[in-house]
Amino acid sequence: SRENAETDPTMHPKPENAITIGVSARVLFNMEKEQHIYEQQGMEEYIKYQVEHETQPFSPGPAFSFVKALEAVNTRLRELYPDSEELFDVVLMTNNHAYVGLRLINTINHHELFIERFCMTGGNSPIGYLKAYHTNLYLSADPVKVREALEEGIAAATMFTPEKMTEVSETQLRVAFDGDAVLFSDESERIYKAHGLDKFFEHEKAHENKLLDHGPLKGFLEALGKLQKKFYAKGQRMDCPIRTYLVTARSAASSGTRALKTLRSWGLEIDEALFLAGAPKGPMLEKIRPHIFFDDQLFHVEGAAEMGTVACHVPYGIAQRVIKRETHDKETSSAPK
Repeated sequence: SRENAETDPTMHPKPENAITIGVSARVLFNMEKEQHIYEQQGMEEYIKYQVEHETQPFSPGPAFSFVKALEAVNTRLRELYPDSEELFDVVLMTNNHAYVGLRLINTINHHELFIERFCMTGGNSPIGYLKAYHTNLYLSADPVKVREALEEGIAAATMFTPEKMTEVSETQLRVAFDGDAVLFSDESERIYKAHGLDKFFEHEKAHENKLLDHGPLKGFLEALGKLQKKFYAKGQRMDCPIRTYLVTARSAASSGTRALKTLRSWGLEIDEALFLAGAPKGPMLEKIRPHIFFDDQLFHVEGAAEMGTVACHVPYGIAQRVIKRETHDKETSSAPK
């Protein structure tokens, strides 16, 4: 029970044993109105508004259902392995001032979330804290911070709020990944961008037995796989509360072999692999209903978000070069996250 978790510190896993998910306040909760006040009226008015409204809980944001699903997995893990610290541990990361902390704590209690670790950095970057917490994944609404985390070797993604929120499973965590520049390096994507599709197919055929290098989210898939195996060990493969998906624009016949061989060589199982051969990902994701989907191309992220999927942009690899130039001017503010 929640009371036990609060009174018994041993129930809280040590950061080096847990799978730590750093989530910014602005993706866990809907803080659009407050963000608007900050941008229009400045920090002092923003803090004043937050303090005046601190008994009013925020409504859920795009990461909320993902965090609830992590908690559902933890409940199952605790039933099977009461003494194990191999659990998800969610840390609320925000560069908000500590004054706003009371409203965040009230909101967490209101929604009955198990979040004990808070990092309120008062305007400073949270990246150093992410490293100290052994963070396995960092989710934020701020692309600048996400890039900073990726440069430090931390799996990170910019989370988008979908236009409509699709209903997702409350008992099974579903995580969908793109392949190139997400699970894998951007080596193949570079060939495609430089020489076109035919050369890409030729390159993949010629290199199908050469493993792809790892991408920024490989470690997170690995962490999910480790927990899945704990359920399999107890005979619960068919009833596992974690399911993973590869959703790639690659086509199975011409470029799927290399992707699957790479995953196998890493000792990683993916539950479902969807090779879409260039077809849009949105309709497939609508069927899967993942709690979270990672892609390196904004085009796919936006397409998924339009159809109700909580999609995250991984600003890694060759596809970012054009985007960086376009968005550089828009990313100069340091709004509270």
